[in-house]
Amino acid sequence: MLKLASEQVPFGVYALEKDGMAELRKDDCKSKGRLKELIRAYRLQGFKVHQNGV
Repeated sequence: MLKLASEQVPFGVYALEKDGMAELRKDDCKSKGRLKELIRAYRLQGFKVHQNGV
């Protein structure tokens, strides 16, 4: 399932994982800075972040 989601988001966050549950996302980013900002924010909330680009 995560592999399929990964193919849908070429540069951005495609899934978050926490407590054995995964939430599929489609957070497209236009810059590396924005992607890093999103990753940091999600990690501070305790999520494992699945992303393409960094």
